[in-house]
Amino acid sequence: MATYFALLLAIGWLTARHADAEGYFLGNRRSRWWVVMVGLIGDSLSGVTFISVPGAVAATQFSYMQIVLGYVVGYFVISFVLLPVYYGERLTSIYHYLGGRFGPWTQRTGAAFFLLSRTVGAAARLYLAAGVLQLFVFGAWGVPFAVTVALILALILTYTFKGGIKTLVWTDLFQSGCLLLGVLLSIAALLHSLGLGVGQLWRTLEASPYSQVFFWNDWRSEQFFWKQFVGGALIALTMTGLDQNMMQKNLSCRTLGGAQKNLLWFSLVAVVVNGMFLALGGLLYHFVAVNGVPLPARSDQLFPLIALQQLGAFAAVVFVIGLTAATFNSADSVLTTLTTSFYFDILGHDERQAQDDQASTRARHRIHIGFAVVLLLSILVFQWVSSGAVITLLLAMANYTYGPLLGLFAFGILTRRRVRDRIVPGVCVVAPLLCWLVDRNSAAWFGGYRFSNELLAVNGAITALGLWIVARPSAAPVSGLRAPAEA
Repeated sequence: MATYFALLLAIGWLTARHADAEGYFLGNRRSRWWVVMVGLIGDSLSGVTFISVPGAVAATQFSYMQIVLGYVVGYFVISFVLLPVYYGERLTSIYHYLGGRFGPWTQRTGAAFFLLSRTVGAAARLYLAAGVLQLFVFGAWGVPFAVTVALILALILTYTFKGGIKTLVWTDLFQSGCLLLGVLLSIAALLHSLGLGVGQLWRTLEASPYSQVFFWNDWRSEQFFWKQFVGGALIALTMTGLDQNMMQKNLSCRTLGGAQKNLLWFSLVAVVVNGMFLALGGLLYHFVAVNGVPLPARSDQLFPLIALQQLGAFAAVVFVIGLTAATFNSADSVLTTLTTSFYFDILGHDERQAQDDQASTRARHRIHIGFAVVLLLSILVFQWVSSGAVITLLLAMANYTYGPLLGLFAFGILTRRRVRDRIVPGVCVVAPLLCWLVDRNSAAWFGGYRFSNELLAVNGAITALGLWIVARPSAAPVSGLRAPAEA
């Protein structure tokens, strides 16, 4: 572990030596597309996928692959619809598009939903990973949970504080490699323990009671194919294409073509990697059945329980390194992108001119540290309220927090109507509340129908409808950043 952290700090030092404001925010727009693509693997998967997806196999079988296939469609839409808009305007914060299309209140509203979504999401991911490390490693040493989390955040601060995106594209490359190595070696350790060869992996999974991928029959079920597939496409579109955290590194690529190539290749890699995690889950439950291992109270604890207590020292080391890579890969970029959005969208600094003067640098550093403190407090709060599989919780939360962003961007790109800018925050707050009401009563109102991730589309549609109601019919530039007059 010491070697791992030393390598992270070394990469941070090498890449941040000459970093300026442009390097912090966008890596001087010189990132290589394939470096960003590999880094996105860990950034999109995180510790939640590493632990929660394998554990959730017993409850949802391999139906998660239906969502992953939907991701591919979402990434295509991002590549050919959203990225040309972002690159055409040379954006640093993607929510600056909303400011130019509708006005400053809309820009702040979009940024606020991102800040809320990513803060809570990052806290949930870090809580899950830190909780596992605490339960199986640091707790045995008598280290309090709050200290464990504080140490993780302090290490992240150390190598991201100065370099920002310029550093992150390279640390994410390293950590994604460690994550992939972790899952491959974990599968190998399970196969060895079960006395199975690589050739027997597919037959073992095919015979598993958890191996069903596609669910076509019951349209009311949350696992119905079209719900999961369409929901996956919308999740990718919103949680990647409308999310500053996922887009900022894409915008650091040298050209639009490079950014598109990055996402298109990543869409294929994501299918393979998520398939590996589902295969890992199937093997874990096969191991439980063969060896009579009692199931833990929470499915999120299954993988760490077996890796750290059943498979020996090698598997334990592999698991800890993989989990650490997944945790740091998804958490380190959050501090930089939250800082970026707050700095430009909330405080209103000029995006076209990233300042390197002392006052601007101090402001950026204070925000960066401030969000580390916010994450620490959020994780401690999350510790009190969390239950169940975190992957399920995060996907459910996305339906409510990313729905308004979907409605805002769709309305801006697909229509030419202006909105009453000051009313937009109210529309974006009411829409998720109405969406929650519909979801809560769907079974009674719609003959037993249960919403899944398609709820995101409902949320976005309600938001867009609200914008249409408060809009004026006068034409506005669809892609330009000339701010409309206040209604």
